[in-house]
Amino acid sequence: MRPSTLGELKSSGYRPRGVKEELRQNLRGALSRGENPFPGIHGYERTVLPSLHNAILARHDLLLLGLRGQAKTRLLRLLVNLLDPEIPAIAGSPLNEDPFAPIAKYGRRMLEEKGDATPITWLPREERYREKLATPDVTIADLLGDIDPIKAATERRSYADEEVIHYGIIPRTNRGIFAINELPDLQPRIQVGLLNILEERDLQIRGFPVRIPLDILLVFSANPEDYTNRGNIITPLKDRISSQIVTHYPDDVKTAAKITAQEAWIDRDGGPEVEIPDFFRELLEEVTFAARSSEFVDQSSGVSARMPISAIEVLASNLERRGLRNGERRVFPRLCDLPACLPAITGKVEMVYEGEQQGAEVIAKRLIGTAVKKVFDAKFPPPDSGRPTQRRREEADEGAE
Repeated sequence: MRPSTLGELKSSGYRPRGVKEELRQNLRGALSRGENPFPGIHGYERTVLPSLHNAILARHDLLLLGLRGQAKTRLLRLLVNLLDPEIPAIAGSPLNEDPFAPIAKYGRRMLEEKGDATPITWLPREERYREKLATPDVTIADLLGDIDPIKAATERRSYADEEVIHYGIIPRTNRGIFAINELPDLQPRIQVGLLNILEERDLQIRGFPVRIPLDILLVFSANPEDYTNRGNIITPLKDRISSQIVTHYPDDVKTAAKITAQEAWIDRDGGPEVEIPDFFRELLEEVTFAARSSEFVDQSSGVSARMPISAIEVLASNLERRGLRNGERRVFPRLCDLPACLPAITGKVEMVYEGEQQGAEVIAKRLIGTAVKKVFDAKFPPPDSGRPTQRRREEADEGAE
């Protein structure tokens, strides 16, 4: 039975540890057992994941830097797997205070009044991860907190009382992981508010003389290119983020197809059975690879891994529709089905000026044609390509004579 009071917790022999040390020790255990704490992530085994492991083992705050559709947010959310299943906290504390080391007035008052009878609540790992999408309207009050005048009036407290503070989302994630997605979208003056938390590990709100030491891992995601007229990460903030890890798109079609097969909704409920052969899946991945090397596509914005996922789902829907109309039990894709994928392609590629002049649909059809040719050439090489090189040379010499 889990302890429900501080006295029972002491008797159980529980020893608290900081969130970064908790992540570090749990990662060490996972690596020694040969476990993968980041399931469902493909193509990063030799690049991103080792860097991420190193950052966690070094107890670093970290930034994932990469183009859209590179699993940055998913990686951050999977960090939850490295937290303990549950940890104890003082019941009712908005800051998830450690019963052995309270950091705010509420926790200290509870310990003074109740001692070993202080009630304990248990926080599951899922409640210890929170994230915020950086938008221009985010304020310091949202992230750190502010004075709550209504609370001060209803409880008849002075504005000098620490308990009139309404804490923001970051202090409420104390003893956990807090993620900010699309960090450059955060206004520079708001980014300045994070400096103290990253370096001094304390929280200051308004003019209160109190400092609240937070136990928190801060993680961020950002895009390297300014393709949405966004701002930048201020230099002092970048300096305080200990590890910057660069993500990337899959290096080969096989890995990309594995990601698409994992994420796409292909198995439809009822109706005709949709069969998409491997070479057709490869063809859709080649469309994405062609877009990533096309001179008409803005490479600074990237081509998301969501494009082949959407394309294969639209293709499956087109096959399903055809099967329902024709009364077929099993349906297979044909080349004439590929135009049905255009809506999934045109909305996910950002054109340069020359591409916009020709039109997104024209470029998308050209990308499909490039992919079809590449897959066809791989499956059906030219007739003379299989003959020995020496024999071809001899025939060429005879022809020259």
